[in-house]
Amino acid sequence: MSKKFDMVVKSGEYVSGGQTKTRWKTIGAVMDDGKGGMYAFLDASFNPAGITRKDGSESIMVSFFEPKTKSQDSQDATPKQQEPSEEIPF
Repeated sequence: MSKKFDMVVKSGEYVSGGQTKTRWKTIGAVMDDGKGGMYAFLDASFNPAGITRKDGSESIMVSFFEPKTKSQDSQDATPKQQEPSEEIPF
């Protein structure tokens, strides 16, 4: 049993540094059952009615992205602050 995809929806937009960026929400995962099949876990608190749709559409789009590895997560993360020194500053 391994994770194949993250299930993600566009939950809005925001402006950062003068650029419009997309806000994404991970709503679940697609798993491999090890026997040739797949199944999905869906976040029980996710409400698809809250996702913006095109005018006249009754559907939302769910994207499937390959999950990031831990090394990709650490590369994408903002740099951590330095650990405080154990020296007393006086």
